Amino acid sequence: MDREQKMLLKEIMDYSFALVETALYLDTHPYDEEALKLHNGFSQKYSQLVSLYQAKYGPLKNNQMSGCPWAYINGPWPWEIDFDL
Repeated sequence: MDREQKMLLKEIMDYSFALVETALYLDTHPYDEEALKLHNGFSQKYSQLVSLYQAKYGPLKNNQMSGCPWAYINGPWPWEIDFDL
């Protein structure tokens, strides 16, 4: 996994975390317009990053693949990635 791929994957993980957190906040504060705007912005950026990653490196999840053997078995597993760039 090269540096660019690691950086992109890390950014996807960051936005994924932000989406979970803002969704949890919105569960208890459903009328917070600013939080909703923030969540929607994170969602849009996350989708863009995932599309970019998949175009360059292939699917991120096994439900986005077809054919065997699965390509993700050739790369490092998530716990094997050293994100210390």
